Amino acid sequence: MTLSLDYAALSDVGRVRRNNEDSAYAGPNLLLLADGMGGAAAGEVASAAAVQVIRRLDTTTISGEDMIEALAGAVHRANERLSELVEEDPEREGMGSTVTALMFDGRQLGLAHLGDSRAYRMRDGRLQQLSHDHTFVQSLVDEGRISQEEAFTHPHRNLILRVLDGRPDSDPDLQILDVQAGDRLLLCSDGLPDYVSDDVIAASMADGTPDSVVVDLITHALEAGSNDNVTCVVADVVETDPASGDRAQLVGAAAELAQGGSGEQTMVVRTTAAGGEGSGGGGGGAGGHVDPEELRYAPRPPKRFLWLRRLGVAVVVLAIILGGGWFAYSWTQKQYYVGTDGDYVAIFKGVDEQIPGLTLTRVYEQKTLQVDKLPTYNREQVEGNIQADDLTAAQKIVEELQRAADECAAQQKPPVKPSTPPATGKPVTTPPKPPASTPPTTPATPGDGTAGPGDCDGVR
Repeated sequence: MTLSLDYAALSDVGRVRRNNEDSAYAGPNLLLLADGMGGAAAGEVASAAAVQVIRRLDTTTISGEDMIEALAGAVHRANERLSELVEEDPEREGMGSTVTALMFDGRQLGLAHLGDSRAYRMRDGRLQQLSHDHTFVQSLVDEGRISQEEAFTHPHRNLILRVLDGRPDSDPDLQILDVQAGDRLLLCSDGLPDYVSDDVIAASMADGTPDSVVVDLITHALEAGSNDNVTCVVADVVETDPASGDRAQLVGAAAELAQGGSGEQTMVVRTTAAGGEGSGGGGGGAGGHVDPEELRYAPRPPKRFLWLRRLGVAVVVLAIILGGGWFAYSWTQKQYYVGTDGDYVAIFKGVDEQIPGLTLTRVYEQKTLQVDKLPTYNREQVEGNIQADDLTAAQKIVEELQRAADECAAQQKPPVKPSTPPATGKPVTTPPKPPASTPPTTPATPGDGTAGPGDCDGVR
């Protein structure tokens, strides 16, 4: 038994919105819905781009588990397309779109889902939600913090956590679903389930043809006061190929922005059965009204003049780097140390560090003190550089070194021998010995500030 789809798609701009940011596609092997967001005419661009890329799957023959891989690849390509559109026009930064797609191979369904648009299946009179909302409120329900009934009226029920937005972390939920003759499938944007209960949706899905059901569902949403675009795709799983089975339908922003020549039937319907776009007054779209669609994707709001912001950030970072570098360089030029400049002692300004292309030290003052005239210990200190707190401290260090060198020079000076008087033939008189009470003279030993004989080893 070969199964096929009998489908219908319809989109309504709603009572409040001036533009339609929903896009949808229905074909023999693919049902697809995207709800754009971001404002500034970017929401319709995002949803239309997503649909235009993913709808190409309807022209290929893929079955079984391969549908999951095909859907994932198509969603990622759509995500890359959104990234390209943002690069072309930075004012589109922050735009995004939900994606809910059902791929059909005649025996199974492949589901790809990202965002808060929904996929349902009606089987044996029971309505089942196939997709899982990527919303803040749904996360509260999953954690058991609020009930499903509370979620329906929660003030932040439209806050989306995951969408297709051109960023690398936009991965969809993927799964394979069974299908059988008599199943009725529904894809819809949040303009329907946010205002119409599952019981009312189930009652509408229970009777009629796909064409009458999409009209009925959108009418219910508008009568319930929906202030959003409303888009529905309904498909029946049948055993025989319907007459309209090869007629693809494109609706919403994707149809409005599409170029001609595709040969596909385009439906851009703005329902007036429940007031539609023609009803005046109603949602108060003028004055200071804030479009709720502008706030749907709060985690990543639109950013204006992105290139200018990036340039400003780059300038600030560069200024911080240059300022920090200049401060560090200025600090090095206030440092002094005593070292060697060739064979002589010198006072250096800066720090003895090597940075390619930058000189951090220079000779500030060279002294006449030779390094090899210093005691061994002092010479090793100078050769390893002696740090000073400031210039005055460096000059005092040099004075101490000069004193040590002078002391070593004095110790190494040879003693002067007394001259021998010429022989005269006269007897030599021996000087009398000193009295025993006179203590012998003790030679001086190195003390504070003087260099001892051992310290002066190696002095040349």
